[in-house]
Amino acid sequence: MMKQSLTAKDLRIVDEDEIKAKLASIKRNPIYFILEDVFDTYNIGGLFRLADALAIEKIYLCGGTETPPNSRILKASVGTYKVVPWEYKHAAKEAIDELRSLNTKYQIPNTKVNVIAIEQAQNSIDYREANYTAPVAFLVGNETSGVTEATLKLVDQVVEIPMWGINKSLNVIVSAAIVSYFAFSKSGTGS
Repeated sequence: MMKQSLTAKDLRIVDEDEIKAKLASIKRNPIYFILEDVFDTYNIGGLFRLADALAIEKIYLCGGTETPPNSRILKASVGTYKVVPWEYKHAAKEAIDELRSLNTKYQIPNTKVNVIAIEQAQNSIDYREANYTAPVAFLVGNETSGVTEATLKLVDQVVEIPMWGINKSLNVIVSAAIVSYFAFSKSGTGS
């Protein structure tokens, strides 16, 4: 019999076939992550841990983003790559297009996946002012150059976290965690 929650040690050693039964019982929240050209494999692993913490529907790994079974992703994710549904797409646009096609999945009239980029941009708003109506997808970009201009044109909203010091931005995992947990608490998702 598998424990309800698994420790980092448990997740590292759990058999993927054994975990499938547990995964079927998890209520997934209508949240998605899209990673566009996130190159640091430790960031990717950390985003898997965040995705598991929020019980999101799926992570899309796009463009130059490395995929499991990269050893550093496996190490940083502490095994959560086994429990979070994920898929590779050649471009973030493909992930966004797929999410737009899921609108009928939710069977609520006029409901669509709300795609939100976490990025500093000309048209960004303070993350505390955004509309986080679920279902929602959070898009994060490359650690140096961010989300591409072409991809920013495809999203519904661009949000940023205010910075008061000298550093221009936060780590991609930290940014995703701040915004997604704030949105989670505002939307009542998972309640």
